[in-house]
Amino acid sequence: MDNILLSAALSFIITFFSIPVIIQVAKAKKLFDEPDERKVHKNVVPTLGGLGIFAGFIIAVLMGVPAGLNPEFQYFVAAAIVIFFLGIKDDIMILSASKKFIGQLIAAGILIRFGGIHINNMHGFLGIHEIPYFAGIILSFFTIIVITNSFNLIDGVDGLAGTLGLITTLTFGSYFLYIGQTAYAVLAFSLSGSLGSFLIYNFSPAKIFMGDTGSLLLGTVNSILVIKFINVAGTPGSAFPLSCSPAIGFAVLLIPLFDTLRVFAIRILDRRSPFSPDRNHIHHFLLDLGFSHRKITLSCAIVAIGFIAIAFLMRQLDTTVIIGTLLVVSFSLTGLVYRLRQKSRRSYINATSENEIIKSHKIIAFATEQTIEAE
Repeated sequence: MDNILLSAALSFIITFFSIPVIIQVAKAKKLFDEPDERKVHKNVVPTLGGLGIFAGFIIAVLMGVPAGLNPEFQYFVAAAIVIFFLGIKDDIMILSASKKFIGQLIAAGILIRFGGIHINNMHGFLGIHEIPYFAGIILSFFTIIVITNSFNLIDGVDGLAGTLGLITTLTFGSYFLYIGQTAYAVLAFSLSGSLGSFLIYNFSPAKIFMGDTGSLLLGTVNSILVIKFINVAGTPGSAFPLSCSPAIGFAVLLIPLFDTLRVFAIRILDRRSPFSPDRNHIHHFLLDLGFSHRKITLSCAIVAIGFIAIAFLMRQLDTTVIIGTLLVVSFSLTGLVYRLRQKSRRSYINATSENEIIKSHKIIAFATEQTIEAE
């Protein structure tokens, strides 16, 4: 317990005091995120917040994980460093999607081959239990890549990715703490501490963004936590067994995961790269409805907690039933938001057209009056 408290406090303090320095350096070197037609912010904002998150997180993990008891953690740190350099280069110089993908594959390979982060059982999802080794390898790569990118893609509104990441890491950390998996609790709470500190500067109006450095790290750590959670919680002999562990793990990460898979599917159906930018994310829909950054973040946080509660209350049911229920609710909520957005857009277009017609009539009337007066 002391290790966990130390790690959380240390990561919070390091990130809290490093962010102001990073903001000053970013402003001096003009390392900003420039606004454009797709982005939601109107002013230049420093993008290197992930540097502060990484510093607090990595030092806290190295200090808090019991030495020699969990040798796989050296590979977790190695994967995190790969992701860090990948993200920091993209934040400063911009990397192509293909190079980012290759870097993520390398990090995922380290986690799977050396870190033991490997899915080998579906725990009854679609009637499947144990799966072949190579099928598990492919599924593990897919899971890590999708989760890593899900936090990267959901990071479009002040405080959103950080708040969702705080919820996921606190949830996984609490479970590992309860069952006595100290090292994994340290991993989760170290990131929670850094995110909690970072959100002080990132909540709307944001003074700094986490950038790819922070969002990719957030996704990578969550992929480690969820796969470990599924494997441990799904084991009957664990301190707190959950036979539907894949469903609960899915529920914890549902908002970023569902949004990413939905957007990827839309882009692929449109014959575009799944990594091509657009405005089809759920936070874009809510922005079009007039929600502020704060309202979007708080709304998504409440929904995320609701999904976790639903899955936990349904834990006695079959994994497929729980995931199916969560998907139905997710599609329903997204469809409702999309329909309201389309209705709002039509109302705006109609109002704009009416204003243009009124202006045209006024101009014609004025021109007619001027002609009559001249005659």
